[in-house]
Amino acid sequence: MTAPSSGRPAAFFDLDRTLIGVNSAFQYARYERRRGRLSLLQYLRASVWMGLYHLSLVDMERAFAEAVRQYRGAHVDELRQITADFFHEHVIPSFQPGAETVLAHHREQGRPLVLLTASSPYMSELAAETWDLDDWLCNQFPTDEDGCLHGTFERPMCYGAGKVHRARRWAKKHGIDLDESYFYTDSFSDLPMLEKVNNPRVVNPDPRLKRTAERRGWQVEDWSGSQAST
Repeated sequence: MTAPSSGRPAAFFDLDRTLIGVNSAFQYARYERRRGRLSLLQYLRASVWMGLYHLSLVDMERAFAEAVRQYRGAHVDELRQITADFFHEHVIPSFQPGAETVLAHHREQGRPLVLLTASSPYMSELAAETWDLDDWLCNQFPTDEDGCLHGTFERPMCYGAGKVHRARRWAKKHGIDLDESYFYTDSFSDLPMLEKVNNPRVVNPDPRLKRTAERRGWQVEDWSGSQAST
């Protein structure tokens, strides 16, 4: 006998190369480099990490820890302003044309729209506000009593299985049936979350995820144009 549903489904969305057509972390590194806030060595190291990340060949927790450490002592207000400037200049123009069709469909069906990303809370909050999402789940950076970053992040990281952890906790709090939910992503690193939901959706996938989707018969979508399926 099938267990009764625990609630309505939600629609979860990755950010980079899913809702937007670029890797925002790589673009942000370039932005910081042009403004002199990253050294050439730091920028080159970040570029290598991002390239390996796209191929799912990197120890992401190690790479993320190194990146976050560089912001130790930075104040959250400064980071919010820098991120806002970057977001309006580089992220909003990269919004995928097909994404709005899918977002509108789920809104009409009464499903909460939730960003589920490895990005910062500053980026995630802006994305949720800009595209009218109901909530956002992302990496969090502890601060001291003055609002300055410790240079660390909360574990588990919102990446891989860590996304499932955050989505499960959020779903329980909001009466959402996670099993019957939807998840949209481009990345093989998101396989744990794709396997958790009964409605996995693969968007402009990286090579490993494309092969996996083809083997499993998962729906693959192209959001680079104005048309997208739901």
